[in-house]
Amino acid sequence: MIETKQPNTLLRNDVKKLGNILGEILVHHGGVDLLKKVESIREKTKALRQEHDEDTYKQLKEEIRTLEPPSRQHVIRAFSIYFHLVNIAEQNHRIRRQREYQMQEGGVSQPFSLERAVEAVKKLNPKDEVMQKVLNDLSIELIITAHPTEATKRTVLETQKRISLILQEFDKPQLTKKERRRLDDSLFNEITALWQTDELRHRKPTVLDEVKNGLHYFNQTLFDVIPEIHQELEVQLDEQFPNHSWKVPNFLHFGSWIGGDRDGNPNVTPEVTWETLELQRRLVLKKYKESLVDLMKRFSQTTTRVEMSDALCQSVEEDEAKYLEADEAWPIETELYRRKFQIMLKRIRNVGSTSIGYDQAEDFLADLNLIKDSAEAHQPSNRTLKTLRKLIRQVKLFGFHLATLDIRNHSGEHELAITEILKAVQITDDYSALSESEKLKVLKEALNDPRPLLLFEEDYSKETQEIIEVFHMIKRAHREFGSRSIEVYLVSMTQSSSDLLEVLLLAKEAGIYRLHADGTVESGLHVAPLLETVDDLVAGPHIMKTLFEMDVYRNHLKERGNHQEIMLGYSDGSKDGGTLTANWKLFKAQQEIHEMAKDYHVRLKFFHGRGGSLGRGGGPLNRSILSQPVETLGDGVKITEQGEVLSSRYLLEDIAFRNLEQATSALLEASAASSIQTKEGHFREEAWEDAMEVVSQHSLKKYQSLVFGDQDFLTYFNQATPLGELGALNIGSRPMSRKGSQRFEDLRAIPWVFAWTQSRQMLPAWYAAGTGLSEFVQGSEENLQLLREMYEKWPFFHATINNLQMALMKADLKTAKEYMNLVKDKDIANRIFGNIREEYTRTKEVLLQISQSEELLDHSPNIQESVYRRNPYVDPLNFLQVDLISKMRSEEEQSEELLTEVLLTISGVAAGLVNTG
Repeated sequence: MIETKQPNTLLRNDVKKLGNILGEILVHHGGVDLLKKVESIREKTKALRQEHDEDTYKQLKEEIRTLEPPSRQHVIRAFSIYFHLVNIAEQNHRIRRQREYQMQEGGVSQPFSLERAVEAVKKLNPKDEVMQKVLNDLSIELIITAHPTEATKRTVLETQKRISLILQEFDKPQLTKKERRRLDDSLFNEITALWQTDELRHRKPTVLDEVKNGLHYFNQTLFDVIPEIHQELEVQLDEQFPNHSWKVPNFLHFGSWIGGDRDGNPNVTPEVTWETLELQRRLVLKKYKESLVDLMKRFSQTTTRVEMSDALCQSVEEDEAKYLEADEAWPIETELYRRKFQIMLKRIRNVGSTSIGYDQAEDFLADLNLIKDSAEAHQPSNRTLKTLRKLIRQVKLFGFHLATLDIRNHSGEHELAITEILKAVQITDDYSALSESEKLKVLKEALNDPRPLLLFEEDYSKETQEIIEVFHMIKRAHREFGSRSIEVYLVSMTQSSSDLLEVLLLAKEAGIYRLHADGTVESGLHVAPLLETVDDLVAGPHIMKTLFEMDVYRNHLKERGNHQEIMLGYSDGSKDGGTLTANWKLFKAQQEIHEMAKDYHVRLKFFHGRGGSLGRGGGPLNRSILSQPVETLGDGVKITEQGEVLSSRYLLEDIAFRNLEQATSALLEASAASSIQTKEGHFREEAWEDAMEVVSQHSLKKYQSLVFGDQDFLTYFNQATPLGELGALNIGSRPMSRKGSQRFEDLRAIPWVFAWTQSRQMLPAWYAAGTGLSEFVQGSEENLQLLREMYEKWPFFHATINNLQMALMKADLKTAKEYMNLVKDKDIANRIFGNIREEYTRTKEVLLQISQSEELLDHSPNIQESVYRRNPYVDPLNFLQVDLISKMRSEEEQSEELLTEVLLTISGVAAGLVNTG
């Protein structure tokens, strides 16, 4: 294999090829002087990386300070576009490695492949019924969001995709000179287009812009890749368990928040949500039409050559008379399959518009199964019609709704609406002033009364009317798009049991939840708490226990299959208590709620609200899954896929497949192990949990002493990061702050993390972890050995330590020191930055002790090399960013041109560091 003989040589060749073309383009557009200027800056930052030299440092600063437009903007864009090209090259190399594994005959299977996972499960020697139960319980839901740190425009992403596909073509053997020349020309043209494209958005995207961006990934990759993951698992099971016929359920689903997430975003109106559902249906119907046209070409069989089922014959005769005009029928009577497809095409084209269209996806599915059953009756049993079966799987996965849309809103919004409604019907004058026990009493009585509460809607405030309309819209959506179109209502900032009952009461008023006169209940919506802050995570078990003990809530749960979803927020908990404490509290909350729910026979699904960045719970999907309490995995997992990671994970089909394969293999192997093996060795040691509790306490104290205890901290944060400039980047429809205030509590976790990432301090991803760990280590030599044991044997702790290493590796305090120049009060700058630098050193030392490594990320040499390769090119953008922000914040120099250049550096740093915020 090439890879083993020349590790990463091909990657370096790709980077060099792309870099050379970029250099040629720079000369063409800016002359030799531009290329020399870029190279001069790069060489100086690279030299400073190897050894700090004060003269070189001063020369670099002066060179950057004296850059003038338009040369300055060209220099910024040169480094930014270089990172886009490096990202493409690295993704291409990942595809290359994947193909090399697949080409091996009888060799080693790729880690976290479905082949490797099924091999591991086979070694456990599972009984057939146990194995089938593992498959039946397998469940992964990935929810795309519009969280706005994807700084790259879709036009640029499309260009990047074309460059990637060209690079893949270069890897094909036996390319002729003519073909290679054509690829060289195409590559040059695409990189030229990248240079000539404006990478900044000139207006903030609307919610529907964000919806269309999300749907782009369904159109390009997900519609095809998701069924292929199921198919690959079927293949591996058939090959490795040849004496059993396994049934692989539809375990992998994608949903969306885009267009349904109202929390803090006034632009997400009921009308926008409805239009989102229509756009989703329009796309999935388009995909079905394309598939039917393709199948129609393939299924040319005729009744003069092969028998076809009586059921199909009868269906065609009846449906042609019912749905087609005489001139619309397929002209060749003996081509029965094509006659059926012609009818199906007409009905698909009329879904949602006339009575001819299918009422529901199940009717479409029934027609497809009619064709499959007839056609496969004349096929060998081991030769299935995979193209047709793929469409059948797609219809089961996507229905007519494409992706389930979650609705989310803040608990305070519901409380205000309920307060107004209850006052209007004279139940209580001020519901919001009641104690929690009084609120629960009022809500239970209202839910146990079949009579409606609502008066004429014009009697309520505009805000309450809109809340009411959201629930009416959900009811209409269930009728129009099916019950799967909206299944979950998420309650942000859940702090008490009443927060969930308020939503249930609003659902009752819209007819989504119904109590009949005979006492029977209907409930068409899951109500899920979102536990975000450290305090809320600690309170979570009590909140859910209170609900599980209420008859009214248990009746709702019974109608929902005794299934309860609970969302865990990683961002606000980390912002509130630091990443290490937040992750431990999240782990404990899952463990405690899971144990408690078993007593009530409630099946839980934890929904992990992870960001793409390390400071918001980010990291590879498979590692995220394995770091959860193993006993919770049998209930399935649900994880957000934030806007910032969508392009890196789902723009290219091969990368999308690999990403989803890794997640599936991790869950399959972990779930099988916990189901098949005994408890011993798969759960945690009590001593490990006790250690984490002590570490967490020390870490929390350290974190809060800086963030909340230092009165100058917010001043430092606001001035030593580009927080104030981020709002102009036009990367999301949501405001940066929940209430438009300047309070730390109202600042969203996304700009909080994004700003720290830009300044290379990356504080949310690691700060205070070092104090927590080192305080514990200093207790005794045995404590260090215990942490090493935890790192070796406990996936949660292993992932925690590795993520901290990644955070420190991507942070760079030498570069971060430049941002001190933006802080007006130098005493504040020196004191707080000194604190951060001291904690960085402490954290690095203890991480290396625990992992027994010489350098950070020694366990991941590919990632380590990637960071080393990028750093000398990110540094110039940071130097330029500090210089430009300093000029822009000064009174004498404020211009549109300066702002544009600052935004270009922000976009470039985001591309360079990849997982940004």
